[in-house]
Amino acid sequence: MVVSLNNLDLVIKKLKHIIDNRDIVVLLRGDLASGKTTLVKNYVKSLGLEDRVTSPTFSLQTLYGKDIFHYDVYNKTLDEFIALGLLEEFEKEGIHFVEWGDEKLEAILKDYGFNVLTVKIKKLEKKREYIIES
Repeated sequence: MVVSLNNLDLVIKKLKHIIDNRDIVVLLRGDLASGKTTLVKNYVKSLGLEDRVTSPTFSLQTLYGKDIFHYDVYNKTLDEFIALGLLEEFEKEGIHFVEWGDEKLEAILKDYGFNVLTVKIKKLEKKREYIIES
C-alpha cells in the first residue's frame, strides 16, 4: 500500500482491522526517517488518546494510554534487549510497537507464542510504501 504521510488513515484503518483489540507485537522496519514513529503517533491518535508520541530511542519503552507500548531497539543488540528484561514486557496485555525489530526478534517472539505483525516501511519520493505481514 503506497500512501503519502498526510494520508496515513488508510494504513491505520488496515492495522486496526488486523490487530482487532488483541494482544500483539508489531515490528516496525524501515530506514531512518521512514515514518515508524509517525505510524505509531497516528495509531495512538486514532484511538482518541492525547499522549505525546515520540521515538523511545533513549528511554527504550514508552506507554500510551494503559495498553499501547512503544519500544525502540535501534541502540541495543537483541541480547541487551533481552538482558534488560524487555522481552517479558511483551507478556503484558496490549499492543506492543517495536521500532527496528529484526528477524531474530521476530523468530524468538514466535517461538514463545506471541502474535507478531510486521510492518515494513519503504521511503519513496514524498510517499511511503507499507507492507503489512501477519
